[in-house]
Amino acid sequence: MNGFGAMFRKEMTQMLRDRGTLFFAIAVPVFELILFGVIDMNAKNIPTAVFDQSHSQESRRLIEQFGNTSYLHVIELVDSRAALQHQIVAGHAQVAIEIPPDYARNLAAKRQADVLIMIDGSDSSIATQALSAANGVVLFNSINTLLEKTETQSPIEAHPVMMFNPDMRSANLLIPGLISILLTFSGTILSAFAIVKERERGTLEQLMVTPVSPLAVVIGKLLPYLGLAYLQLLMILFLMRFLFQVPIHGSLTLLLLLAPVYLLSLLSVGLLVSSRAKTQMEAMQRAMGIMLPSVLLSGYIFPIASLPLPLRMVSYVLPATHFIKIARGIVIRGATFFDLWEPVAALLVLSAVLIAASARAFQKTVT
Repeated sequence: MNGFGAMFRKEMTQMLRDRGTLFFAIAVPVFELILFGVIDMNAKNIPTAVFDQSHSQESRRLIEQFGNTSYLHVIELVDSRAALQHQIVAGHAQVAIEIPPDYARNLAAKRQADVLIMIDGSDSSIATQALSAANGVVLFNSINTLLEKTETQSPIEAHPVMMFNPDMRSANLLIPGLISILLTFSGTILSAFAIVKERERGTLEQLMVTPVSPLAVVIGKLLPYLGLAYLQLLMILFLMRFLFQVPIHGSLTLLLLLAPVYLLSLLSVGLLVSSRAKTQMEAMQRAMGIMLPSVLLSGYIFPIASLPLPLRMVSYVLPATHFIKIARGIVIRGATFFDLWEPVAALLVLSAVLIAASARAFQKTVT
């Protein structure tokens, strides 16, 4: 044990000086603890669209009863079945309620009144809970509460339908969203070492004296990694389709055309991290600090509607949030570009901002 004290003091001093490691070791567990503590795992405030063909006092009371639950949040009253289905396909609503035109007449005649409940089966974090709610936990309880307040005591029957994945096959639910998560890890890490490698090899100074603009350097560094990440995407899609037998209901060409926008945003994040890190270990730690929120707050694990408002605002600036909507929309729901223009526009804006930020950070690095 000779020299134990000296070695202990040396290692303690080095550890305290390494602020990146301390931050990663302390802040990340605290962040995860707070995150899992404040997020309600139960699906609440699920966006719901309603097509009321009855336009009666009874149907309005039923809609109000649905809206009064903490599980469903009525966001849209549509005027056609096509509009109701569009709300589901476009991802604006995850539950759709259709009230038939004879709803009030059936109640008045003490006949069974049917209500159709359509549930988006493309979101693994909500589909099972929404189906359970439709089968008895939420929808039947709210209907029973309504029945207790009526004088007719007429039966109301809710017919839940799981759209896009009626068998609730787990691979169909998980893998389309997993595309975004896998690319987040690989794409961010691939580019996170770009400038750090230049610094560690001593070639960063050579970039400083070249007549190439910072934006050209950033784009030149991004494109090779973009090609590699695109190859990874093709491999993932191939395995998803032929190994796991996940059907692609939408346009594969559209997905492949939109994917580079997402990959550019990921690589820009990695390059931004790389420009501020001094070692590859520090770059890895910084990249993990960005990838962790991308996994937890993107809607892949927790429903975005169940997040507290501050975390919900953070989720909207994460590229993974928008690409998960695109991947699930195309693969599972068969969505078109016009159904997905909102997440596509968000990705374009984020990519432009991140590329500009990467170029600015690189410019500060070399000056």
